[in-house]
Amino acid sequence: MAFPSAREWLFSAKTFAAAMIALYIGLALELPRPYWAMATVYIVSNPFVGATRSKALYRAFGTMIGAAGAVLIVPPFVESPILFSVIVALWTGTLLYLSMFDRSARSYVFLLAGYTLPLIALPAVTNPTTVFDLAITRTEEILLGIVVASIVGSAVFPSRLAPTLIERTDAWFRDAAFYACETLSGHIAGAPISAARQRLAATVNGLELLLSQLTYDHTRPDIIRRARALQGRMQIFLPLISSMADPLIELIGKRGAHPEGLEQLLKDVAAWVGSPVPRAEKDVEDEPEPDALRQRIEALRPPVEALASAEGALLSNALWRLGQVIDVWQDIRALRAAILNETSEWRPHFRHWRLGGTARFFDRGMMLFSTGVAVSAIIVACGLWIESGWNDGASAVTLAAIACCFFAALDEPAPQVFTFFLATCLSVVLAGLYIFVVLPKVHDFPMLVLIFSVPFLIIGTLIPRPRFTLVTMLTAVNTATFISIQSAYEANFFVFINSNLAGVAGLLFAFIWTRMTRPFGAELAAARLTRSAWADIVVSASATAVIEDQRDLYARMLDRLMQLLPRHAATDSHRHPSIESFRDFRIALNALDLRRTRRKLPVELQTSVDTVLDALRRYFELCIARRARQPVPAELIRDIETTSAQVTSRAIAQAQDVVAEKWLRDTLHALIGMRLSLHPPATQTPPREEPA
Repeated sequence: MAFPSAREWLFSAKTFAAAMIALYIGLALELPRPYWAMATVYIVSNPFVGATRSKALYRAFGTMIGAAGAVLIVPPFVESPILFSVIVALWTGTLLYLSMFDRSARSYVFLLAGYTLPLIALPAVTNPTTVFDLAITRTEEILLGIVVASIVGSAVFPSRLAPTLIERTDAWFRDAAFYACETLSGHIAGAPISAARQRLAATVNGLELLLSQLTYDHTRPDIIRRARALQGRMQIFLPLISSMADPLIELIGKRGAHPEGLEQLLKDVAAWVGSPVPRAEKDVEDEPEPDALRQRIEALRPPVEALASAEGALLSNALWRLGQVIDVWQDIRALRAAILNETSEWRPHFRHWRLGGTARFFDRGMMLFSTGVAVSAIIVACGLWIESGWNDGASAVTLAAIACCFFAALDEPAPQVFTFFLATCLSVVLAGLYIFVVLPKVHDFPMLVLIFSVPFLIIGTLIPRPRFTLVTMLTAVNTATFISIQSAYEANFFVFINSNLAGVAGLLFAFIWTRMTRPFGAELAAARLTRSAWADIVVSASATAVIEDQRDLYARMLDRLMQLLPRHAATDSHRHPSIESFRDFRIALNALDLRRTRRKLPVELQTSVDTVLDALRRYFELCIARRARQPVPAELIRDIETTSAQVTSRAIAQAQDVVAEKWLRDTLHALIGMRLSLHPPATQTPPREEPA
């Protein structure tokens, strides 16, 4: 493991200083639990000031909502333990469910409000008259930590998020350039390609939270709009460039056709894609390569008569998609330069009806199930607590609720809950050493700061590293909480062991419960996402389905694809699930394109297109019914080829009508893309069973 960098030491020092300031103020104000102010600093602090501010603001709102809820439900329901437990669990579950619908930093409001209520309500069960004071003081302690963390983070060497956005996009550029060059060379499989595909999707997904925090980083609104436009085109680029692979492999690899100039064009596009990104937005616009490449594409575009041959139709399809790739890549380069230089001028090259959708995909079934696991865990834990009569059992229920909420959105939460358990055990040991060995020798606050400095400064250097963030942050927060610094030293070994073992027991219960109720991993989530994609193909191909906004449908399907890709393991297989997921996505888009162009076609062609769409719909309905990918019916492929031949004949007959030729060529491109996605040129293998 590498030694901490100067930036990591600076973050650790700032966080520790803020924690000590918050603790000092809490002690001076004689707050009941000043250590919560210290712990809160470690919860909300982030190396970047925008992330710290957003988390601090949302933590304040969430704490106040949860505290208010505790004050409302404790007095009327505390005398009915079972009903009280159910109400606490339903409150937590409802807000947990709401938090899953927001992937921005705002979700923290709902998540925190969900588990703050049991934090306040459960300890007040034995003395309900104290719940109001407990809610007020906890809110004060947390607000103190929030304010101090925000001030120190903003005033002392603040770090901005915008450079981090550039760093992440630069990593994305490296993977995208590799992926694009491999695709342009006709390679679509292999462990390195699959791994790059997964990293590209994971990077794009991770930008959602980062972009939601830019508003708190003094970033101009126009730069934020540029960043969102960049994320949108980064999403589009991955499936767009993959759509070129099938026609290129079919044309060059399988049919052995080598149209003059095509392979050199592909090499030149790959060279441009892999070239360094200019720093200035004007330099991107002044690049001669994109326009020159577009001119060469236009020169290579086969005339309408050539579409009658399979080679001509495939070449037309590949060149059409190549032009879109060039447009999107130039936009991405320009947007990156605009964000880097904070300029507002930007002229998009890729313009398409699909852009502009805002819909997101949510697997509501899995969300409800995850919420149900958390709710049932709280109810069962409360029941065990009530039956045991353990006075400190409230801590067990509280930490079980927090663990279940923290990791509910994960496909496999049990390992993370176990990490939480181990971090808590470590915190208990550290806190015990401090309370019974070190603190008796401390007589003033400066000495307290000194003895805290070594472990907390070391732990703080690891918090910015994603690999160690969870363990180190939990260790810092729990250690600060378990030590329970007060104005006067007071320690009782049996009280310490009893109260802290309750928390450890609660986390052990949460681990066992999640392991029992959610033994499956990403496979189930991937299978559900795949079947959902098939359902959208059915909708896209159904003539009777009403699609209010195709842009939102496209955005939802693309968002689901980005969720699906990281769940697939890297492999060398040409029939890899991630490649099949891309093809499912393209089938749906080609179906939408056919529905869009159908209105401009003669009646007889409309009938043929309807035949194709109806056969496509029936095929994917069969896949859904059998919960597994089925062999593609030969009849569907014949319908596509027959309709393609009819469209080509009409295009040749109307070659003088530029508008008609455009609609007919677009229809042909959609049909070819659909056929290649359904019946790819790679060697076919028996269908793979999807997990139930």
